[in-house]
Parts: sequence; structure tokens; C-alpha cells
Amino acid sequence: MAEKGVQLDRETISCSICLDLLKDPVTLSCGHSYCMKCIKAHWDGEDEKRIYSCPQCRQTFKPRPVLMKNIMLAVLVEELKKTGLQAAAADHCYAGDEDVSCDVCTGRKLKASKSCLVCLASFCEKHLQPHYDSPPLKKHKLVEPSKKLQENICSLHDKVKKMFCRTDQDQDQEIFNVPVGQFLVQPAADQQSICYLCSVDEHKGHDTVSAAAERTERQRELEVSRQNIQQRIQDREKDVKLLQQQLEAINGSADKAVKDSEEMFTHIIHLIQKTRRDVEQQIRSQQETEVSGVKELKEKLEQEIRDLKRKDAELKQLSHTEDHNQFLHNYPSVSALSESTHSSSINIRSLRHFEELTAAVSELRDHLQDIVRDTWTNISLTGTQLDVSLSDSQAEPKTRAGFLKYSRQITLDPNTANKWLILSEGNRKATYTDEQQPYSKHPDRFTERLQVLSRESLTGRCYWEVEWRGKGVSVAVAYKNISRARNWTECDFGRNDKSWVLCCSPNSSKFRYNNIQTSVSGPLSSRVGVYLDHSAGILSFYSVSETMTLLHRVQTTFTQQIHAGLGIDCWLGTTGASAEFCEVK
Repeated sequence: MAEKGVQLDRETISCSICLDLLKDPVTLSCGHSYCMKCIKAHWDGEDEKRIYSCPQCRQTFKPRPVLMKNIMLAVLVEELKKTGLQAAAADHCYAGDEDVSCDVCTGRKLKASKSCLVCLASFCEKHLQPHYDSPPLKKHKLVEPSKKLQENICSLHDKVKKMFCRTDQDQDQEIFNVPVGQFLVQPAADQQSICYLCSVDEHKGHDTVSAAAERTERQRELEVSRQNIQQRIQDREKDVKLLQQQLEAINGSADKAVKDSEEMFTHIIHLIQKTRRDVEQQIRSQQETEVSGVKELKEKLEQEIRDLKRKDAELKQLSHTEDHNQFLHNYPSVSALSESTHSSSINIRSLRHFEELTAAVSELRDHLQDIVRDTWTNISLTGTQLDVSLSDSQAEPKTRAGFLKYSRQITLDPNTANKWLILSEGNRKATYTDEQQPYSKHPDRFTERLQVLSRESLTGRCYWEVEWRGKGVSVAVAYKNISRARNWTECDFGRNDKSWVLCCSPNSSKFRYNNIQTSVSGPLSSRVGVYLDHSAGILSFYSVSETMTLLHRVQTTFTQQIHAGLGIDCWLGTTGASAEFCEVK
């Protein structure tokens, strides 16, 4: 009540012109008070009339009164300011278009602070006071300000609706519609609020109860709904807590894995660097040995050449001796030749040792690449994953733009390519040729079928497109362990349980798996889109032109890593037939 008194005092000492607390208050002879600045500005506008009036009571003054500061009001205002109370802004005191206004106020209405369900009226703080002071009014039900009070009045009898009919319909009744989270507690379509006269007239014989009784029953239902919601909130909070713990565990485990992997990769790098130094040292040591032997032989041969040249000069000089006796005397000693200590021909030693070292390093590189690729793929396939999705599965995209979100750039593995296939376009394109390619022998190479697999293994959700031309081209996916050189049915795409293939030709298409062939209907296109969802076991082939048309979909369970494959029909294929992994954008 003390707060309400302060509010009343604050309104009393407010300026009716600026609607704020009085500043330099002045009091006119009529008794009304204003801010000195406000009343001066008001009277400045009346200078031409030379008649000055009070803005509230309209009492006139002539001549213009001399204004004197009201000391008492000024002190009171200052005291209010010391307590921290400030005048409320006009839009906080008076009702706006969005506010519920006081039904008692005259003139400019104040905001309502409460609505009375008995009086069916709304009151500001000032006019609400009797509800706090008068014993009869204290029994009235006060609620937050509402604009819908008149909806509680029966339009037929002009009485308050205190009854509830469970039989008839009132489409406009929304008083019991209570949104609760995702639930809606509301009356059935055949229920409505009515007044007492309605229950004995239009609703006679209907199932009617008091609104209070109906509210009590609905309140119980609402509480049950709230309990269910609160239980769900608790469950979800527990789930969130578990997920937070999982996040922390994931982050901690990931940080540790990164640190450990960095240390292990550093060790691997040091090991490779040491091996590189050992190989270099071995090569240089062998080089030094070979060079030393060659240099030694070279020096001996050069010395022999010098000796022979000197002996040739002596023989030349002897041949020009004119004294026969002197010639015969010197000939035995000059003509004698020492035997050469070296073969008359030099055998150039093979540099096979260096070639073998280089080949060994190349083989080590390929072996490491295979180990890294296969090991990493196995890690990707067997890695644990927390399923926190709210839906059971992710739907397959419906548009090409949706598929392109999962596009993968795929290259072909030269170690798997049949020797009658030439790879180009950065190992993205395979073309059938009439000349065997000089590929090295490799256990992964297809020898019986004109086929090639991708270097990359595919997991998760992937999409790629293949552009093909020729009389018979295969667009496939296969396990890495598909046979390469045994019976052709074991390595041919689609004739075993390790590969799935769409066979494309200018006149028809067909799908094949485990040697079971299915005809495919749909528009023919030179571009085929392939969608793979490894974890969901979905494989789909699409004809890609201006639109995408589904040709065939497979639902299965993939148990190994998947590789994309391309093939050329060796019977129908002609030189130049090709298939290429496209660079999709």
C-alpha cells in the first residue's frame, strides 16, 4: 500500500504539459502547477491574444502573471528524486493501441494493471484501489489485464458466462485453449461456455457444469500434461548431459589421438629419413668402391700408354740409325716389349646394383601407399560413431544440387588397369586401345577383363558421374578383394557377389549383381550419376541430362570398403570406347 501511495504522490506532482515530474515548479493563482519552462512556452504561444490561460481549468489571466518558483513542490520533487523514483514516461503511464486501458478513466486513459472477472472491467492502479480496500470487492477475481472480458458475457442474455456446456459447439470459444509446449489442451469441438439462463433455455437437457468445475477437471488434465512434459524435459536434460559428456570425451579422445598420431608419424618420418640416409650411404659407398677401381685401372692404362709411347719413340730413333753395326748392337735392348698386365679389351661393368636399389625403393613406396590407403580405409570403416540424429535415416537427395553436396573427385588406380586400357585426363579416363600398355606386373591388375578400379575407397555418402561413349561400357562399384586374374566370371563386374554394375549401351541398359541381370528402363544418356550411402546400404544409378532420372536402386548391406569401377565390353567394345569420371560442379 505504501508503494501505491508513492505512485499517487508522483502523479500529483507531475506536469500535465510534459507529463513528467515538475521541474522548477510554479503554481498559478487557480492552484494548478507546471514546470516553469512548460508554462512559459505555453503562454508564449498566447502572446498575440494577450490573454493567458491555465491549460487545465482554462482560467484566464490578464496581464501575463509573473511566475514564482513553488519552494514546497520543488523540495518534494527533490526528495522523490533522492529516493530514486523518477516520473514514468507518458507511454509507460497511458494506454497505447496494444495496451488494455482502464475502463474508469476519463479523457486520456491510463494502462490497466488488473482486470476483474466479476466486474468485467479493467482498472488502473488508482481505480483498482477499492478492490483492495472494500471487503465485498476483495472477493472479486482479479487477473492480468485482458481485452477479451466481453467474451465472458452471453450475447443472448447479457449475463456472465458461469456455466459450461459439454454438448454444444462454440467455435469462437478459446478461453480454455492453453498451448503447452508442443501440446494443446483444449475442449472438444462440441463444447462451450454459457450463462445460467442458457442452461435452462437453449441448452436445456444438455450436459452442463459450472465453469469452475470444468476448469478444475481440465486443470487436472493440464497438470498431467505438465507432468508428462516435465518428465520429458528431465529425460532430455539427462540426454543433453550425456551428450555433453560425450562431447567432452570425443574432444579429449580426439586431442589425444592427434597428439599420439603426431608422435607416431614423427617416428615414421624419422624412420623413413634414416632409411633414406642408409640407402644414400649405401649408394655412395658402392659408388666410391666402383669409382676407386675404375680410377686405379684407368691410371695403370694411362701409365702403360706413356711407356708404349716412349718405347715407340726409341724404336723410331733406332730405325733412323745409318750405322748398321750400331743398329744391330742396340736393336735387342730397344725392341724388347714387356707384356701388358691388362686385357686387350675393357668389359664395362653393369650398373645393375644401382638399378636394383632404385627398384627396391620404388617398390617400398608403392607398398607404403597401399598400406596407408588400405589401413586408413579400414580405420574409416570400423571407426565408432555416435548416432545423435533425431530421425531414423537420412533421405536420399531429390535434386542434382542435393547430390552434388556429396560429390567426390575419383581417380583410377593404374595398378588395377587392364593392359588394353590406356588411362588419361589425370587418371580419370579409361580408353580401350588396340595396343597393350607397358604396365608393370602387379597383383591388383585385371588380366581377364577390360576393367579398372578407383584408387580411392568410398565410405559415407558419395556421389560421382561417369561420361561414357562406345558400344558397351560398365559403370560399377566393387569390393577391393574382387578377383583379378582367375576365372573371368569371378572378376567380371556384376557376375559375383563382390560387385554391382550398370551396363550401358546405345540401345539399352541393364543392371547386374551376382550374375543376376535386370533390364533397366528409362531415358538413355551418355552421363550416369552414381549415389552411394555406404552405411545405409543404398546404391543408386541415375541418367543425367537436363534432369536426373532414377534407373535402378539397390538396398543391401556393404560389408567391406567400396571402390568405383569402369569397364569396356570386350565383345562389343571398339577401339576408342571410353569411360571417364567427370569433374562435377
